[in-house]
Amino acid sequence: MVDQPEFVRHQLELANYLRDPDHRPSPSDIEPRRLAIYRDLIFNNVESLLAGNFPVTRNILGEEAWRAIIRDFFIRHRATTPLFLELAQEFLEYLQDEREETPRDPPFLLELCHYEWVELAVHTSDEKTNADGADPNGDLLHGCPIVSPLAWNLSYRFPVHRISPDFQPSEPDPEPIHLVVYRNRQDGIEFLEINAVTQRLLQLLQENPDWTGLRVMTRISEELQHPRPKQVITAGNQLLDDLRDRNIILGARRLDT
Repeated sequence: MVDQPEFVRHQLELANYLRDPDHRPSPSDIEPRRLAIYRDLIFNNVESLLAGNFPVTRNILGEEAWRAIIRDFFIRHRATTPLFLELAQEFLEYLQDEREETPRDPPFLLELCHYEWVELAVHTSDEKTNADGADPNGDLLHGCPIVSPLAWNLSYRFPVHRISPDFQPSEPDPEPIHLVVYRNRQDGIEFLEINAVTQRLLQLLQENPDWTGLRVMTRISEELQHPRPKQVITAGNQLLDDLRDRNIILGARRLDT
């Protein structure tokens, strides 16, 4: 093994201490007072940033449990990006892949954090909502509806959009919770709770951008084995209009373009 230069060993010693000051020795050549200032500054900056990214999670866990998780994040995780805006995603990866659950964890912890991260990701996304060839007033039934890239179609076991310090379910809902988290025309973040049919509609539109609204609704009526397909198509046309009003659907592209 090649010996590391002294300055590298010194940096690693400092970094290991800053990550885990309770179990790693502090560098002997740095004044303890200065070291404590730097140690607390780094931790508090990251803790404050993540508290802003996950405010509901922070409030539910309380200060002691929250700070313990952040310290464990410091110890276990090795971030792959220097960008503050991407730190929330690093934290989510730590929760998913590295953190060991404790009996004090609420059962919805990971799903709630994912939901809060989605809100941040949609808000900061640089995706554009001016889809090429999409007429905002186009025919959604006979044209090809375009789903906004800033509308995320999600499913959870817990009603994460309603969780708060006053509402903390101990068991998942009997049926999955389907949500669309999206950015509106004023760059605000909104959510819409949808049923399984609406989720399937959005899924088919996203997977088949060359399908007309009529074709999608026909497929759904077949999957439902509905005895009156025309009713499904009529209801689906109204649903498409509502999704366009919310800016979840941007408009329609003509079939021949």
